[in-house]
Amino acid sequence: MNAYVSKLTLTNFRNYAALSLNFAPGMVAFSGDNGAGKTNLLEAVSLLAPGRGLRRASYDEMAREGQSDGFAIHAVVAGNGDESEIGTGTAGMDLAAESGRRVRINATPKPAESMLEWLRVMWITPSMDALFTGPAADRRRFLDRLVLVTEPGHGQRSIAYEKAMRNRKRLLTDGSNDRSWFEAIEAQMAESGTAIAAARVETLRLLASMIAALPDGPFPHADLALAGTLEGRIGELPAVDVEEEFRRALAAGRERDRTAGRTLEGPHRSDLLVRHRPKDMPAELCSTGEQKALLIGIILSHARLCGDVFGNVPVLLLDEIAAHLDAGRRAALFSILEDLGCQAFMTGTDASLFASIRGRAQFLTVDQGAVRESEAR
Repeated sequence: MNAYVSKLTLTNFRNYAALSLNFAPGMVAFSGDNGAGKTNLLEAVSLLAPGRGLRRASYDEMAREGQSDGFAIHAVVAGNGDESEIGTGTAGMDLAAESGRRVRINATPKPAESMLEWLRVMWITPSMDALFTGPAADRRRFLDRLVLVTEPGHGQRSIAYEKAMRNRKRLLTDGSNDRSWFEAIEAQMAESGTAIAAARVETLRLLASMIAALPDGPFPHADLALAGTLEGRIGELPAVDVEEEFRRALAAGRERDRTAGRTLEGPHRSDLLVRHRPKDMPAELCSTGEQKALLIGIILSHARLCGDVFGNVPVLLLDEIAAHLDAGRRAALFSILEDLGCQAFMTGTDASLFASIRGRAQFLTVDQGAVRESEAR
């Protein structure tokens, strides 16, 4: 059985002073008014994976208003006949002195990346409706989340690259010409940057193969490609040669980057290119509805990839997912989620959007810090 959250307990998180919920392994539908706290519940689940969650909010924002002692999230994760406990949050931390959040697995302190051994999470939120028309940084972040779910070491490599790049920028800004420092930092950037690019290329290769194997359906197939110098060299040269080429490029570009005030070449500048295959059209030129369907199709194909290749489908967080889908696509989405066998948390202001899965999903009504069992109307 795919891993799923069987119990979630929140303390001083967002608008929840104290809350404990038990969940079934399949579809879970939250309904309630705007601002009631539905997305807060999805955000709590998203924090059972590394990173800052689906809103990318600061940790002090996540603590309940007026609460100075931080927040705590505790979950019981079940699957394959076993149970584990994941705890995370900032309760008791001095955020001025400590960075990040604490993580405990079965009561033992662990790095955040350890959570991926027990649970992997992907999401779609309304803010992602502009994914294909917005800045490249949003698409890189989306891509790297896809990669992280399939390649847990990707997060640490990204952190190492960003840290080395910040150190290089400091040297450039300070006017330093210390060759040994530059060489050491650029070697770190070349190593981690090449690994980042290689992981992206491999994930897209696997995802493209999965998409190609799937029959046509209500969610159009996407053609995916990477625009980036480093990613473009992966496959053309051995990784060690790509790494050395990038290191030389960084060294040669020091004065250019000093003038620009930033590093102008590397995986932090890459972009994810998406095309609507049936229409042979760039995603950014498609209608809003077509873009939404493309995004859902990518997420579902990635989930299927995780199940087929890696043996475990991620928990899916689908915020306001049904609001802009017609009845046919809603039914298709629910059918695919059942076929995947994954836990999927969905939100909507109107429970009737989920009426077709009455008896096949858990229904919960959210009302200003309180959550109760309900049924679709």
